[in-house]
Amino acid sequence: MDDKPLTKKPADLTIGEFLRIYGGIYEHSPWIAEGAYAVRANVTTVVALHTAMKMAVANAPRDKKLTLIMAHPDLACAPAEVSKLTQSSVSEQKGAGLNQCTPEEFAEFQKLNADYKKKFGFPFIIAVKGLNRLDILQAFRKRINNAPEDEFNTALGQIDRIAYFRLMALP
Repeated sequence: MDDKPLTKKPADLTIGEFLRIYGGIYEHSPWIAEGAYAVRANVTTVVALHTAMKMAVANAPRDKKLTLIMAHPDLACAPAEVSKLTQSSVSEQKGAGLNQCTPEEFAEFQKLNADYKKKFGFPFIIAVKGLNRLDILQAFRKRINNAPEDEFNTALGQIDRIAYFRLMALP
């Protein structure tokens, strides 16, 4: 896992400054940055901050983890839903080509999104960085056959990957 020093030392930041910079790393879940703020004195690199944030998630009760998963958007969502996405999600999905789906691919994404939510009760989550829409469809087709508990844990792992990529992208 690549690492780099943080531009601003978390130990020097107020809670407000810390949340302004890192509160949006996990989709609509600033409570994770709040949890990491408690250990900020020991955090000087992206990997250290990511580890602190992952621990905040790992130590959260299951219902809070489910709320985190539910905060994520559908992949290749309908145009009317795009306005609900965070700027990070829009950029990530665009980078994977999800805004360029053929009508057939879009229809398959819509069906898989619906079937997945029906089976698991939460949206399909995958860190799309480095993937294209065909890679994502292939993973979707495979993961829809997972057991619910396995998929719950896979979703959390993917969310942590998304957070790492977002932290690495910060100036």
